[in-house]
Amino acid sequence: MTRQLQSLFHHGSHLCGRWRAWLASLSGVKSAAAVTLGRNCEVALGPAPGRRGIIELGEGTRLQHGVLLHPYGGRISVGRDVFIGPGAVIYGHGGVEIGDETLVSMHCRILSSNHTVPPAGTPIRSQPDLLLPTKIGRDVWLGAAVTVLGGVTIGDGCVVGAGSVVTRDLPPGAIAYGSPAEVRRFRDGSSAQT
Repeated sequence: MTRQLQSLFHHGSHLCGRWRAWLASLSGVKSAAAVTLGRNCEVALGPAPGRRGIIELGEGTRLQHGVLLHPYGGRISVGRDVFIGPGAVIYGHGGVEIGDETLVSMHCRILSSNHTVPPAGTPIRSQPDLLLPTKIGRDVWLGAAVTVLGGVTIGDGCVVGAGSVVTRDLPPGAIAYGSPAEVRRFRDGSSAQT
């Protein structure tokens, strides 16, 4: 493919992404300038006005194909210049906040609720969700297929290795990986205290 055709294809793709973002804004999604949505994104506020959630997308944010954002009556707030990779899923029941310039890689899952565990004999599904706000700071990198559980705060500048499960808060600048994710060192070169 020649450079001219590549440029034309890229420009057309970008325009389609902007058009999809505009269509989402018609359904109530709050998006700033230069937001793009990839193919097959589900950005849904919810079924009824009284229980609709809130989705806010900051300037320059890019959602790749297959991203799913469902607030389920809660709020998903995405900062400026955030990249959310293909197939990422964010559930905002209890509220999810993602800071500016963060990179959420492909197939990540970000949750903000959990089920309560009732006594034996009471169906789990009959119990209400436990709402657990989740906050991801600015300049964070979540590697491919990271899972962030509800109620977790990931500090500014953190890096979380691919396939990790974040079950508790991570301090700013931490490099963490594993299941559950453990702080291994910090971006400033210092080691993790044990």
